[in-house]
Amino acid sequence: MDDTEVKNKDTDKGTRHKGKHDKPKPDVEPAKVWKIVPAPDEACLLEVSSFSTLFPQYRETYLQDVWPQVKSALKEHGITCELDLVKGSMTVSTTRKTKDPYIIVKARDLIKLLSRSVPVTQALKILIDEMQCDIIKIGGLVRNKDKFVKRRQRLIGPDSSTLKALEILTECYILVQGNSVSAMGSYKGLKQVRRIVEECMLNKMHPLYNIKVLMMRRDLASNPELANENWDRFLPKFKKKNVKQKKVKSKEKKEYTPFPPPQPPSKIDMQLDSGEYFLSDKKKSAKKWQERQEKQAEKTAENKRKREEAFKAPEVCMHIGL
Repeated sequence: MDDTEVKNKDTDKGTRHKGKHDKPKPDVEPAKVWKIVPAPDEACLLEVSSFSTLFPQYRETYLQDVWPQVKSALKEHGITCELDLVKGSMTVSTTRKTKDPYIIVKARDLIKLLSRSVPVTQALKILIDEMQCDIIKIGGLVRNKDKFVKRRQRLIGPDSSTLKALEILTECYILVQGNSVSAMGSYKGLKQVRRIVEECMLNKMHPLYNIKVLMMRRDLASNPELANENWDRFLPKFKKKNVKQKKVKSKEKKEYTPFPPPQPPSKIDMQLDSGEYFLSDKKKSAKKWQERQEKQAEKTAENKRKREEAFKAPEVCMHIGL
């Protein structure tokens, strides 16, 4: 090995740095980077590849109705599909007639979208080369069930207005169903949808603020003078406002005692203390009648006093001026 080769190796080690690939990827369509080569006419697959996915029970009747349509669409690309109602699963696999090796991945995405309540007319668009999909699982992002439902409704908006605005600005199809969000569109749009959904569910930013930013980005992109400039100075910066919470008064801690609190006296205990327990029934009734008479006398005296107050003359103060 020459000295020059050793020097080159040392310089290569010096230029390398850890995590050089951990950078945000640019929003560039793969069609503009890679050259798309058409698939050959003859079959090029040596082994059979297959994918399976489960579907919920409420989708069973719908999948039975649309399965002939799915089967005919996949048959054009040389893919076979099977619907198993006993196990509740859908399976796609390649055949000898399959020419495109990537179409099996598209077929896998198709059955995943169908299992997540995407209509068949929309799900079949995933077989197009320019269309991609992303399934965002939001069930594990929020622990509290009430907060999860509230933030998911915040993503949808009143009468699905927020969701429609996101579909227009990102140019993606978005469906919120259960614990997942299904999106279909370009790579750039799917990246924006995932970021907005995660920020909404993690309570980082409201979807309306993201909609405002996307609208401003669209206006800036239409201006040719600002096409090659940094847009950070034009975009608004939203700060999270901390709402003051009411201070809960801490209760004074009582001294710990190992003994239980004293038991309240029962009715029999009170009768024993007053001596009423040992009286006969005749004396008890006489005592009750006496107490009733005393209460009645007090009430009549109070009513008489109130009536006499109405007849008292008011006190008149005479002021003599000097």
